[in-house]
Amino acid sequence: MIAHDIPPMDLAGARLYKEKLDRAAQEALVVALRDVVSVAPFFHPETRWGKKMSVRMTSAGRLGWVSDRRGYRYEPHHPTGAEWPAIPDAVLDVWRDVAGTERLPDCCLINYYGDGARMGLHQDRDEGDFSFPVVSISLGDDALFRVGGIERQGPTQSAWLGSGDVLVLDGPSRLAYHGIDRLRFGSSDLLRDHGRINLTLRVVDVPPARETGA
Repeated sequence: MIAHDIPPMDLAGARLYKEKLDRAAQEALVVALRDVVSVAPFFHPETRWGKKMSVRMTSAGRLGWVSDRRGYRYEPHHPTGAEWPAIPDAVLDVWRDVAGTERLPDCCLINYYGDGARMGLHQDRDEGDFSFPVVSISLGDDALFRVGGIERQGPTQSAWLGSGDVLVLDGPSRLAYHGIDRLRFGSSDLLRDHGRINLTLRVVDVPPARETGA
């Protein structure tokens, strides 16, 4: 179940909904994600300098986010050449509940954090329209999340994200630098082999211009 009456916490301008998804909803998401991964397997992305990231990733939706020596970008196909699977309905339900827009996301980036994995401070800025939010869903082990402002060297705040937490970056926080410093590996039994799955939902393209009458 999605809890609809939980007020968000403010975290450097981001909205953090603690325990937004109960255990049954988390388990349902994991089942749906197994179907996604069976079609679009996890892979180790590389930075544009050829260094492998510590996370493994895949995507669902019309577009998927990839990273390799050609740079960071969205592509319509998995590295195997297969089309990305559709975003599961249960994931879209979370977006509908917190995003504040009727526009559905084009991409659901799925990152798996194993023991020792982390994500350095970065901005989500490969999209065409920053007026749409970024919605993040945490499943599995606790992760220490850090978020700041639009300057990389600015002050930051940190909070532990637990399984079922939902985070929204929008408005002034949409382009905030953020990352994952470390995991409490084994802190959750949601995933069979422990670790953490993070789902990041984004609108990628600028929506088409609306026609107006005379």
